[in-house]
Amino acid sequence: MISEATIQAVKDRVEIEDVISDYVSLKRKGQNLWACCPFHGEKTPSFTVSPSKGIYKCFGCGKAGDAISFVEEHDGLNYLEVIRYLANKYGIEVVEEAQTDEQIQSQNERDSLFIVLNYAKDYFQETLKKTDEGRSIGLSYFKERGFNEKTIDKFDLGYSVDKWDAFSKAAKSKAYSEDVLEKAGLIIKKEDKKYDRFRGRVIFPIHSISGKVIAFGARTLKKDAKPKYLNSPETEVYHKSEILYGIHQAKQSIKQLDNCYLVEGYTDVISLHQSDISNVVASSGTSLTDDQIKLVHRFTKNITVLFDGDPAGLKASLRGIDMILQAGMNVRVVIFPEGEDPDSYSRKLGTSDFKKFLEENTKDVISFKAALLAKEAARDPLKKAESIKEIVGSIAKMPDPIVRSVYVKETSNKMGIEESVLFSELNKILIGDRRKKDKKDFQKGDQHDVLHTVIEEKTPTGVDPKESLAAQERESIRILLNYGFNEIEEEYHLYNYLLEQLEEVEFITPIYKEILEEFKKELANGKVVDGQYFIQNGSPEVKKLVVDLISERHEISNNWNDKYEIFVPRENDILENVVFTNVLRLKFRVIQQLVIDNLAKMKEAKDAETEEYHFKIHAELKKSEMEIAKSLGIVITR
Repeated sequence: MISEATIQAVKDRVEIEDVISDYVSLKRKGQNLWACCPFHGEKTPSFTVSPSKGIYKCFGCGKAGDAISFVEEHDGLNYLEVIRYLANKYGIEVVEEAQTDEQIQSQNERDSLFIVLNYAKDYFQETLKKTDEGRSIGLSYFKERGFNEKTIDKFDLGYSVDKWDAFSKAAKSKAYSEDVLEKAGLIIKKEDKKYDRFRGRVIFPIHSISGKVIAFGARTLKKDAKPKYLNSPETEVYHKSEILYGIHQAKQSIKQLDNCYLVEGYTDVISLHQSDISNVVASSGTSLTDDQIKLVHRFTKNITVLFDGDPAGLKASLRGIDMILQAGMNVRVVIFPEGEDPDSYSRKLGTSDFKKFLEENTKDVISFKAALLAKEAARDPLKKAESIKEIVGSIAKMPDPIVRSVYVKETSNKMGIEESVLFSELNKILIGDRRKKDKKDFQKGDQHDVLHTVIEEKTPTGVDPKESLAAQERESIRILLNYGFNEIEEEYHLYNYLLEQLEEVEFITPIYKEILEEFKKELANGKVVDGQYFIQNGSPEVKKLVVDLISERHEISNNWNDKYEIFVPRENDILENVVFTNVLRLKFRVIQQLVIDNLAKMKEAKDAETEEYHFKIHAELKKSEMEIAKSLGIVITR
């Protein structure tokens, strides 16, 4: 357990813009910093960092938090792992404290997997370099591939001897349990048999984005052995659809060069690194996933896909290209001569010639598809028509209408088809996609429509008071956290006024109620808290909400006043009116809800006396409702 003093020292030292700039390029605009969101694909920046508040917020996907939660989300680390990472970044000594048995067990479950996987990596490396079998088979294979010692060490390459239990015996001698070895995917248990998963294979460790070994890929060197390639199974720390081979070694280079080369295999990645091309990752032979595309998108919007010169493989890869386009990324393609792949061709040409080949043979994605499909459609009008539809289908995946328009013109020129025809086909696809989306939204909205109809029978305004009440509760919390410290009169703050006005109001939304009660509790202890208190101490749900409430998407430019002499009031300038109006609206919504609750009780009344009692309450509530509505300028029916 890390001591509270260490955690606090990290929190005091950390600068959110310094942390996040390690992952994305931030640009200043006003008081805040902006970038394209590292958590979802976008072309226009909607991800903002507020140094003064110590928070980040994406107005596109909704991700929000502080520096610690950013690294948690981005690198898939737990809270204590992030504290250690940031402590190391800022040179802060980590002081440990004793843990309870439950804390130790919970922490060790994940940590033990990382520990044993790291041990396995070291074991396989040592086997490669210090055993006769490792040197004669494994090291010879890597040398034949042209990998030098520096490259072998850079990727932690290893070898597992061809024995059933050599690794597991060594691990058990170091006190690693069979249970942990099995959970890490290093050994296999079948009935009464136990054996090493990767025996007799060269080993390719798979690293997380932060550099931890999370899994292994292995290749047999025997001609008839099957399967040729073997990977770790899914574990608590390894989800193959969410990781790319080489991402740890490539991330800085991808960010610096603003481009990512995407290849298929481990040796393709390693060979390109040896050819001085380090911005390269591999999907490891699996179909490309949305999570893998998002992973690349954290560092660049540009992907160059390197294809083997195999026609069947090229066709199979078209779906992956459409997925990249749909994510709003820019895709270019390089096709190698038939029979060649990035690994073989980089060794064949050498570093300088291979780099030159990549530069001279990079094609835009539409030119690539047009050339590929043209071969199939040669002298067959029907196939040509299908090919054109397929190309337009890819263009439809692009979210930017200007980019779509440019590619339509390009396709028109290349395929000899009028632009109007292509635009017509494109519009059919876009309209069809929109209808599908609208249909889904409509199906989701059916239940809401039914609920809305019921509400209209209860209240003349046709507005759901519970939804409106929740919105006003949210606004009250927003004002409390953003302006609670503002002084209205001498030694009388806005939070004093707001809490007095809310004294008889019972919040119905659990999360807003939780924040309000915590605020009151801390106030009773003599401490007035703000948004930062909840970001540091709240639950994940509270943290996210509070960041939403204290984030501002737009800033008013000083030019309005300084340059044009036009006064544009900021919220702080009209705060008294904002607070007063919010209190009135909140009470108005509370009364509306009380009206509905009272009407329900009136309908359930079993005698005239009870009915009369609720009727009187109804009259008083409606009277109060009309008075507040008049103050707010709202017209309601009796």
